[in-house]
Amino acid sequence: MSIHTPKIEKKVTLTTISRMKGVEPITMVTAYDALFAQLFDGEVEMILVGDSLNMSFLGEEDTLSATMDQMIYHTKAVCNGAKLPLIVFDMPFGSYTTAKLAVKNATRCYQETSAQAVKIEGGKERAHIVEALTKNSIAVLGHIGLMPQFLRSEGGYKIRGKDQEDIDALIEDAKALEKAGVFAIVVEGVKIEAAKAITEAVSIPTIGIGAGNVTDGQVLVWSDMFGFFESFKPKFVKQYFDGAKDIRKGLEQYRNEVKGREFPSEEYTY
Repeated sequence: MSIHTPKIEKKVTLTTISRMKGVEPITMVTAYDALFAQLFDGEVEMILVGDSLNMSFLGEEDTLSATMDQMIYHTKAVCNGAKLPLIVFDMPFGSYTTAKLAVKNATRCYQETSAQAVKIEGGKERAHIVEALTKNSIAVLGHIGLMPQFLRSEGGYKIRGKDQEDIDALIEDAKALEKAGVFAIVVEGVKIEAAKAITEAVSIPTIGIGAGNVTDGQVLVWSDMFGFFESFKPKFVKQYFDGAKDIRKGLEQYRNEVKGREFPSEEYTY
């Protein structure tokens, strides 16, 4: 049974997100430009300017070639379009290989955009980087489980949490990130039992993607959920709109009307 929730009317902060754990599910989507960010404004608590834009809009095969310049450009656009959600900057591959580099690049993000946090992938092996960022007044969203930036080193996209040993390892990662200071953790591509165990093991919110409905929130890539990205559709994606089909239908009508000199009619003529 679906419920109707009112629009968000106040600016969402880190405190807002923290207080939602165990109280109300957090909604999060990606955005890459001002136009769509404006449409999402007031509808979700969080917007991730994800490096997924490298695939969805640049047409690359993976996210690994996304750059700081790209991410800053798109984050500026999103910040211009959406004023209420908490906006998170996805740190691209190679931008946080050391604590020093991470602080340098995340500082640049804060100076050049209005993003309120950055996201980095990795568990306990990245805890020292998270700690360096949080000690420099930079809010961090963690990311464990299936991690797209680990695609090549992992040999593909692999579901995590299939056995107790791996669940224990994921919990260890989550606890290490919490101790290092992340305000929330994205949990991607894990079995629902693992997602539940991780969520219960930490006092900060978990945001699932392909992790069942047991996390403290959900995130989806907007071009997936609205049917614009057609290269492939992950199992966990529900399409709420058939965007590509409707765009093509509209374009076909436009083309036919232009060819038949039906458009522009008198209504659209000075």
